[in-house]
Amino acid sequence: MSQNTILLEAGTNELELVEFYIDEFHPETGQPYRGHYGINVAKVLEILRPPHVAPLPDRPHECVLGAFELRQSIIPLVDLSMLMGMHSNHPADCRVIISEFNNVRTGFLVSGVTRIHRISWQEIEQPGEQLAHFSSDNITGVVRLQDHLLLVLDMEKLVADLSPATAMRVQEQELDALSSSHHQYRALVADDSESIRKLMHTVLTRAGFDVMVTHNGQEAWETLQAAKTQASADGQSILDWYDVVVSDIEMPAMDGHTLCKKIKEDPFLRALPVMLFSSLITDALQHKGDSVGADGQIAKPEINALAEMAVNLIESNPHRSA
Repeated sequence: MSQNTILLEAGTNELELVEFYIDEFHPETGQPYRGHYGINVAKVLEILRPPHVAPLPDRPHECVLGAFELRQSIIPLVDLSMLMGMHSNHPADCRVIISEFNNVRTGFLVSGVTRIHRISWQEIEQPGEQLAHFSSDNITGVVRLQDHLLLVLDMEKLVADLSPATAMRVQEQELDALSSSHHQYRALVADDSESIRKLMHTVLTRAGFDVMVTHNGQEAWETLQAAKTQASADGQSILDWYDVVVSDIEMPAMDGHTLCKKIKEDPFLRALPVMLFSSLITDALQHKGDSVGADGQIAKPEINALAEMAVNLIESNPHRSA
């Protein structure tokens, strides 16, 4: 399987999840059980049998089993169960999921892969505080299937925990160059990650933005609808309320592609520039943002480029008053 076979249209508020499982031993009872997990198909390059692995010196974690070559790329192999603190019981015919996000390729060893599910973002439930706590915040959502639960993993967090150098960071010197250099713009932000929302708020505020934060695309859409109603009543434009929308793509209830498409299809809202900020923005997938009318796209973790692109989109917006 490769990304070339993915036909899911952007803006339908649907996603495809690769379901895989990990055969584990309960840490207290020692009894075997099977955990079912999901990863967005858009993050999967390929699924293959375990390759020959070369050992690595000074491994950052025992879960890094080594590295292997795949089509001229050197890719680390990570035992996903060990990364999550589990006691695995992988069968002889286990599989490796090759993923790519945040411009990083990683091979994850899992016990097996079952199927692909096409679902709506509205079907993904937030894990709740207790489940999130027990999973060390490694789960972003839960899908109720007919006979079991499918846990959607926060792959970005897992990789960042393993390799802090790949994590999102604010570069203070770059922010200082933007700080107070622009009059107060207004940004509407949509992202389901609390930590990333805080970073985006910090970056945009330092660049002179007044920031309104929402937790997903649905909440952002409802915020825009309320602004549209009030602006219409007052004889205003939506640009009297917001100058730019900055949105993640993967979010429960409504994803960023769907939010962007709805904005651009609305005659009142379409003058509003929309930026997508996501780990799903790669050379192979950027066309999805283009297809829903995104004005700009930035791949995580390049958060310092966020404010500069937002300012450029605002100042070049032909609908903006001089």
